[in-house]
Amino acid sequence: MHSGPKRHSGPKLRGERRQELGQSFQDGGEHYERVRPGYPPESADWLIPAGAKDAADIGAGTGKFTALLAARGLRTVAVDPSADMLEQLRRTLPDVTAIEGSAEFTGLEPETFDLVSVAQAWHWCDPSLASTEIARILRPHGVLGLIWNQLDTAVPWVHRLSRIMHAGDVHKPHFRPPVGPEFTGLESHLTRWEDSVTTADIQELTKSRSYYLAASDSTRAKVMSNLDWYLHEHLGHTPGAVLQLPYLTQTWRAFRIA
Repeated sequence: MHSGPKRHSGPKLRGERRQELGQSFQDGGEHYERVRPGYPPESADWLIPAGAKDAADIGAGTGKFTALLAARGLRTVAVDPSADMLEQLRRTLPDVTAIEGSAEFTGLEPETFDLVSVAQAWHWCDPSLASTEIARILRPHGVLGLIWNQLDTAVPWVHRLSRIMHAGDVHKPHFRPPVGPEFTGLESHLTRWEDSVTTADIQELTKSRSYYLAASDSTRAKVMSNLDWYLHEHLGHTPGAVLQLPYLTQTWRAFRIA
């Protein structure tokens, strides 16, 4: 993986980088479903507008956030560019309509949804094109929801863990997601929670991240060696022991301008 200023030298390169890393998730839906954390129910409860009936979950992956919407009685459509991810989603959520598409081109009918969510995927999107497309499929005053799980790096041992894992999706305190002029009233909600995992789960979680997926074999081996040392020698956890991994879930919402 490249690092340094060249990664951010212009829109074209950023788009190529996004495409390169996004390709890493085209396969491996079963692994992703097994090792990635879900989302706290509170994030969906805060996001869903009163009286909402129809929702689309874009970049749905294997349906981690989709499941919360469907469980709350919303007619839910899941959209993802990866057929492998959607195959896993259909097995887990057979009552959800799942279609291939992207945030920039969903293929969905205009003004059909009260809520469109994008969980753990907005950073893969072109925010301008995606905002225009999502505004097209939302009803007037409909809600755009952007959700991120991230490790709670305010906890010192988790901060070091995130560096070893190369968990690059940890946001700075001033972070605000970019949304298009079609939306107004951007606001956020924060949920702190813990996921029960073993050290083996953390190792598998690391293997599901874009840095690891795009890395060379030698880099992968170095990451796993460092992780093994940190978890088992430095922190002293025994393999198979259950520990509580602190997370933050950032949930953002903005409203379509009528």
